[in-house]
Amino acid sequence: MNKRLLGVIDATTYEENLKDLTLHRSLAAIPFAGRYRLIDFVLSNMVNSGIQSVAIFPKYEYRSLMDHLGSGKNWDLNRKRDGLFFFPSPRLDKPVFGIDSFEHFAANIDFLNRSTQEYCLISSANTIFNMDFYPLLDWHLDEGCDITEVRHDGKSLDIYLVKTTLLLELIHTRTETGYLNMKDVVTDINSPYRLCYYPYKGYALTVDSVSNYYSASMELLKPEIWDQLFLRDRPILTKVKDEPPTRYTKSAVVHNSMIANGASIEGTVENSIIARGVKIAKGAIVRNSIIMQKTQIGSNCVLDHVILDKDVKVESGVKLVGTNENPQILRKGSLAKGECVNS
Repeated sequence: MNKRLLGVIDATTYEENLKDLTLHRSLAAIPFAGRYRLIDFVLSNMVNSGIQSVAIFPKYEYRSLMDHLGSGKNWDLNRKRDGLFFFPSPRLDKPVFGIDSFEHFAANIDFLNRSTQEYCLISSANTIFNMDFYPLLDWHLDEGCDITEVRHDGKSLDIYLVKTTLLLELIHTRTETGYLNMKDVVTDINSPYRLCYYPYKGYALTVDSVSNYYSASMELLKPEIWDQLFLRDRPILTKVKDEPPTRYTKSAVVHNSMIANGASIEGTVENSIIARGVKIAKGAIVRNSIIMQKTQIGSNCVLDHVILDKDVKVESGVKLVGTNENPQILRKGSLAKGECVNS
């Protein structure tokens, strides 16, 4: 597999509905499940499928993404041959054409020309799933497809399998054909290529709004969902940080929650996801919420259906309440004080 398949992750996607979480990071770098980023899922799937060369094409606010991935060591991609490659867009003034922009690929065409892998797997970076790509390649070859699109419940996951030579042809002829990305090709009813649609039957959710980011996070608290995503033989890999175990005091009460290492819990946590280094003071109540890294929650606070980004500080006595459909969000580094208005 590693000699036949090249991984390409398009991290250019921007969703207006997630702007509160992407002011200082790309969509691919949004924290998830306490210790992961969204890109960890597709990148881990590629590595677990034996892919040893992965190119990432980011466009906006990608410093956080690059800091998270580093040299690719945590994914065993820090190699002398192949490995992990970053190709930021050189044209930030240009509009986003959609997933897999051929303009972006064309600016880095030398990489594709030098690649020795026969096939290319192109994917977005914001889908939560755990997929083995071996059966996909076998199916693609058995069916005699030119391009295969992966679908889940009839909806595209923005994952495409194509021969590398055909991808190069599509890039070179984009002006004549009008195809600006892979989606243009697969949605053209007059496409000259044999298009196939591979049905993925496992758990999959594409994060494109605050509401489905929140619901996907809360679903992780269900064992049957967790067991579909985090498999022992196909682990979701992420950046390793050397932090101590979470500290629980005698006043701490925790029910049905995920709490990452390095946190300090003195209050009550129910049905929530708590990231690394979070501090929750005595008397505070956190329910149905997502609390990101190094956030500090003061004593006697009440937080229900909220999303607190990194480094948020909530002073003592503050009450923040949202809903399932409209969780209240505090942006990265913000300060909440006094009696806050409910969402």
